[in-house]
Order: sequence, then C-alpha cells, then structure tokens
Amino acid sequence: MNPTEFFIDPLRYEFMVRALATTVTAAVVCAVLSCWLVLIGWSLMGDAVSHAVLPGVVLAYILGLPFAVGAIVFGFLAVALIGVVRDTSRIKEDAAIGIVFTTLFAFGLVLVSVTPSQTDLNHIVFGNLLGVSRAELIQVVLLAAITLAALILKRRDFTLYAFDPTHAHAIGLSPRLLGTALLGLLALTAVVALQAVGVVLVVAMLIIPGATAYLLTDRFGRMLIIAPTVSVACAVTGLYVSYHLDTAPGGMVVVVQGLAFTAAYLFAPRQGVITRRISAARRQRSAALAGAGD
Repeated sequence: MNPTEFFIDPLRYEFMVRALATTVTAAVVCAVLSCWLVLIGWSLMGDAVSHAVLPGVVLAYILGLPFAVGAIVFGFLAVALIGVVRDTSRIKEDAAIGIVFTTLFAFGLVLVSVTPSQTDLNHIVFGNLLGVSRAELIQVVLLAAITLAALILKRRDFTLYAFDPTHAHAIGLSPRLLGTALLGLLALTAVVALQAVGVVLVVAMLIIPGATAYLLTDRFGRMLIIAPTVSVACAVTGLYVSYHLDTAPGGMVVVVQGLAFTAAYLFAPRQGVITRRISAARRQRSAALAGAGD
C-alpha cells in the first residue's frame, strides 16, 4: 500500500470521517482543559469526574434528556460528595475521591446492565468511535465549542487561579467560583470524550496531553498550543493505525498518546530523563577536560 492509499482509503467511508471529526474535536478540547488540570494538580479529580458522570449519562438516556445534563449534575454531585467526606471525617481527599468515583461508577455500571435500550449502553463505558452518528457528532462539536469558548474567554482568570488563588481573591476574583466553573467544564468535556473513547479512557485524554506539554515547555501559553497539537496528532495517528491494524480505535488513540508522553519523558529538550543525563555527562566531561588542561 502506497502512502496515498494509506491516508485516503479510510476517508472513503462516512463512518470513518465522522470518527475522525469526533476524535479531533475531543482531542482538542480535552488537551486544552488538561493544561489547567495538570497545573492545578487535579489529575485525580479529572479521573473522579470522568467516571462519576456515567450514572448521570445513563439516567439522562432513560429520561430522554441530553447526556450533558446528566453528566453535569453527577459531576457536581461527585465533587460535593468528595468535599463532604473529606470535611466531615478523618478520610483524606485522595481516599475520598477514590471512594466516591468508584461507587458512582459502579452505580452507573449497574444502571447500564438493567436499562432496556435499543442501543448498547456499554459503548458509554468503552467507547463507540466508529458508531458515532451525525446527531452525536453535532452534539460533540457544540459541547466542545461551548467549552473551548469558555476556556479561551476566561483563560487569564483560570490561569491566575491555577498559579495563585490567593492573589486571584485579592484582586476581586472568586477562587471558589472559578474552581466550580472548571469542574463544570470538566463535566462537559467528559461528555465530549465519551463519544470517542468511553468513560474508561476519558481520564487519559484529560491528563496525558497536558502532562506531555508540561515536559516540553515552561510557559503556560505554549502549553495551550503544544497540548492540543500533540493530542490531535496522536488522535489522527491512532485512528489510522486502528483502521489498518483492525484494533479498537479509542484504545489505540490513548496508546499513541502514551507513547508521545514517553518520548517527551525521555527526550524533552530540558526535562527529558535521557536528555538530562546526556547533558550531565557532557558537563562532567567538559569539567574533566578543563581540569586536565590546568
């Protein structure tokens, strides 16, 4: 197969075009939000919210409501429950997060198993990228547009909240309100990514791009460019590889993202493990040569 056929052949199928559009859309919005999640240290919170929205999505399906409604309600419910457990007991936040998100996720699995449906609700858990309909694609694009618009319009406030919430409060911003807004956007983003990779792998798309960009630059503005660029490249690569190797598309997208992070972890210009060792070896060699010259 020549390179032209490799790239053109999948696009002959409408379901692949919709899958590609859904994947790229989810990759962009997840990557942009992941920059703040990584900076604030909300990786576990992203995991909790992405899993906790499952029962909300199923209940929304049962009631005939948009998935986003159920996801937002249960996203905020998860955060509230985590706060209650943390503040009213000896349980620490990480344990509270684990208790709440696993319980809600299990509740969602129970609802999936007992809900009569003309569609396979297990796709919510594991993703159904190749089965995305035109209506679902429109929903994904609209939710992604809303989320991206909010993140871009409030990016300065969110960034200040991430770096210094005390200063944000001093200049008249409400850290609690900004945190709540980010959690709401996290719930919306989880719904977007559900269509691509399912609940199980949403957290990867919400964390890996931001973590990768964090290793590649020290400037947050550049992170907001690098993260979605890397995420989109991984999404397209993963989808094409899954098509030609006949593997699960959502899983392959995340595998490629993991490989990109590994490459950054090892070879990032300043933060890469191997790069630092090579630099240290060069400095030692230079110091040794300088000492020998003296």
